[in-house]
Amino acid sequence: MNKKTGFEFSAALPGFPLKAALRCLTLALALVCISPASAMESVRPFAAGSFSQVLAARQGKPFILVLWSLDCQYCPTELKTLSELRRSHPQLDVVLVSTDTVGDGPQLVARTESYGLKKIEQWVFAEDVPERLRLEIDGRWYGEVPRTYFFDQRHQREVKSGLVNKKIFEDWLSRNMPSGSGH
Repeated sequence: MNKKTGFEFSAALPGFPLKAALRCLTLALALVCISPASAMESVRPFAAGSFSQVLAARQGKPFILVLWSLDCQYCPTELKTLSELRRSHPQLDVVLVSTDTVGDGPQLVARTESYGLKKIEQWVFAEDVPERLRLEIDGRWYGEVPRTYFFDQRHQREVKSGLVNKKIFEDWLSRNMPSGSGH
């Protein structure tokens, strides 16, 4: 029994020193607190102006923008197809924008990592009024996912709502990716 506190610690962790137990507890708490933060480092908040940032960063370069959600029935199939395409075309630039919320960051990272898409640029809606973000991306988009935008090097875009089959991706790649980029 500790004379100052009146508590007996040895009964709770026999043979385990108190300082070591406290260090382990502190480490466990730190990991729990850090995990969501580190997940959000790889998922950027998508707010007003983010779409312009995505376009500006790819000036003169073709890329694919995919809008998706954790609740979307067809999105896992599309993520799998994108993963396969990235393996055969490592220079393929894909941007994922989730219509979920910032609080879903850890689940978004886990889902995309499970498909081997860890190194893909990811964003998540981060505004209270998602309609504004949808309007910024495309005034004809009403929130259905998956929704895929194929941007050529001049940023002319082709839009597909719903699941995109592999042939559509491959046709776009043959028109927009330089030869020798992983074929």
